Amino acid sequence: MGPRPTGERRTAILGAAAGLFAERGYRGVSIDDLGRAVGTTGPALYRHFPGKQALLGEVLVDISDRLARQGRELVAEAASADGALEALLRGHIAFALDEPSLITVHDRELGNLTEPDRRRVRRLQRGYVEEWVGVLAVLRPGASPTVLRAAVHAVFGLLNSTPHSRGELPRPHMAELLLSMGRAALTSPDAAPPAV
Repeated sequence: MGPRPTGERRTAILGAAAGLFAERGYRGVSIDDLGRAVGTTGPALYRHFPGKQALLGEVLVDISDRLARQGRELVAEAASADGALEALLRGHIAFALDEPSLITVHDRELGNLTEPDRRRVRRLQRGYVEEWVGVLAVLRPGASPTVLRAAVHAVFGLLNSTPHSRGELPRPHMAELLLSMGRAALTSPDAAPPAV
């Protein structure tokens, strides 16, 4: 296997793979399909990835890493917990609206990863969730971390439903709708049971 592709080439390969995996499912995509999608042959991809499963792993590890890194940066740059929550919500909403194929692939294909890749994805996702929990702990000091984690996962379910629920709504309108719903769900004292 040759060097991993970098920059625009890597982005193009991962984007094409995500699109095909979302459209046809992991098992419905051949290495030749992946090669054609990026203007090369399937065997040429073996210079960069050992196989289709490794490419799937790269797709899901990459997005998990990007979200985790973005979450850390947004929280570190925010002047307040309110600002951090707004930034986290806007960042995740942009991901959900702009990269729906990655949500579809994650939902359907996580079980097709190798065990090491699945562990990496889960570790990165836990770190991302904890960024949100840390912010919410400041905004809702009476709530337990267990309740806050559950709230974050519930809001992710809401935001990540957009590949299936956006319909005809224009992107800016959908983004603002999701922002107001996400903020309300995470900050309303009536949205969660008492601390356990």
